[in-house]
Amino acid sequence: MPFITPQRETYIWTHHAHDKMRHYRLTESRIKRIIRHPTRVEEGVIEDGIACMQPAGGKTYSEIWAMYVLSGTSIARQIKIITCWRYPGKSPSRDPIPGAVLREIQMLL
Repeated sequence: MPFITPQRETYIWTHHAHDKMRHYRLTESRIKRIIRHPTRVEEGVIEDGIACMQPAGGKTYSEIWAMYVLSGTSIARQIKIITCWRYPGKSPSRDPIPGAVLREIQMLL
């Protein structure tokens, strides 16, 4: 029987994130798409957190946000998704993420 190496998980989901996804009726693929192709990226409220947003295009909610942290070593980077939510309206711009960090995230994805 050949040895099968285990697949490395790129995304780690917290229970809080799954609860919020269920509450706002969001799917894992939608959150991954927000992280891969964000319209706006800002500094998260937690330490080393990154918040990213895409427009929702709905009547009730106009933005979908996801907050995550990069974890793991430089060889095996992982994205730990902390929370996600829908925002009713247009949120004000805050602290943008530096370009070097954004390039590192793009290389990871």
